[in-house]
Amino acid sequence: MNFTELGLGDEVLRAVGDAGYTIPTPIQVQAIPMVLMGRDILGCAQTGTGKTAGFTLPMIDILAQGRAKARMPRSLILEPTRELAAQVAENFDIYGKYHKLTKALLIGGVSMAEQIKNIDKGPDVLIATPGRLLDLCDRGRLLLTDCKILVIDEADRMLDMGFIPDVERIVGLLSKIRQTLFFSATMPPEIRRLADVFLINPKQITVAPPATPAETVIQGLVMVTHGDGRRPGGGQKEKRATLRQLIEQENVKNALLFCNRKRDVSILCRSMMRHGYNAAQLHGDMDQTSRMEVLDKFKKGEITFLVCSDVAARGLDIQNMSHVFNFDVPTHAEDYVHRIGRTGRAGREGRAFTLAVAEDAKYLAAITQLIGKRIPPVNLGGEAVAGPPAPERPRERPEAAEAG
Repeated sequence: MNFTELGLGDEVLRAVGDAGYTIPTPIQVQAIPMVLMGRDILGCAQTGTGKTAGFTLPMIDILAQGRAKARMPRSLILEPTRELAAQVAENFDIYGKYHKLTKALLIGGVSMAEQIKNIDKGPDVLIATPGRLLDLCDRGRLLLTDCKILVIDEADRMLDMGFIPDVERIVGLLSKIRQTLFFSATMPPEIRRLADVFLINPKQITVAPPATPAETVIQGLVMVTHGDGRRPGGGQKEKRATLRQLIEQENVKNALLFCNRKRDVSILCRSMMRHGYNAAQLHGDMDQTSRMEVLDKFKKGEITFLVCSDVAARGLDIQNMSHVFNFDVPTHAEDYVHRIGRTGRAGREGRAFTLAVAEDAKYLAAITQLIGKRIPPVNLGGEAVAGPPAPERPRERPEAAEAG
């Protein structure tokens, strides 16, 4: 099946073709016709399955008819993080290039004045994080009563971040006569409860078992045997040395390096730079302008290694991401799937490696239980894990500026 069989309009199909896509993903095949029919959707899909296009493409077609009023958007997309919201906004720019739809992006960390100007123009599409959206509603700058399409994306992440009360309040501001598209990578009881409240006779779509890594991601586990991995000056130095050895073995094109704590992000980034690697950091304490600047450089290939906290685990869509490295084993098993899902996207091969110490045993056991298998061990100094060869690196790493 290709996109021409899904019922989309010519302008949207032309934009999809310009973007280089011809074959829709499974969730797009199931979701797009249902959205065009006006059905509510309950989608359970892991990261990297193409669900963003699964709702943006039909929304563009639907919104092509009609016009928004000042301060009254016609559709609303809720995202848990600024990065995800910005990613969805980029999708509307790409796929809506042959339409005259207007959008407003409401996220914290940037000027509210410019956002208010966009709202005053009457956006067709409002893409927002819950906090900034409620702030503008409370100021009387925004009315949601004319919103006919609501998208709640990454609902389980909303739950993890404590946004569910805000989401419930926002939904209460909308008209009950609307179409609701509800997406979540997992379906814990609280998320299922919300779906039952928000949706009317939804079409349920599940394209993969909840929290299952994509088959295109080759996984590997490195056990670091010296130090406990947590005491300052203990196992952290050994882990950094092991990480560098693994990177040299893997011929990395570009990679995300995940740490559990923000302070460790800065420490690891400085270490990488001292050893001559082209690295930068991304975490929640950075202002939005700096975060977007770093992301833009990483997407352009100007940065090879992005050291980050879980703020980036569900907000990045980088084409041909070759590697993900978990410098720390995530304390929540679901975050493991979300992290490694940054590679191996859209059918491409990716490689994901995790560094662990003995004290991480309970976290590794939780990951094993969640994904249904153990992470294969890595043989440093030889072939890492079974699978096709790693991608070639475009340029050699500069010589290390400092040892240790």
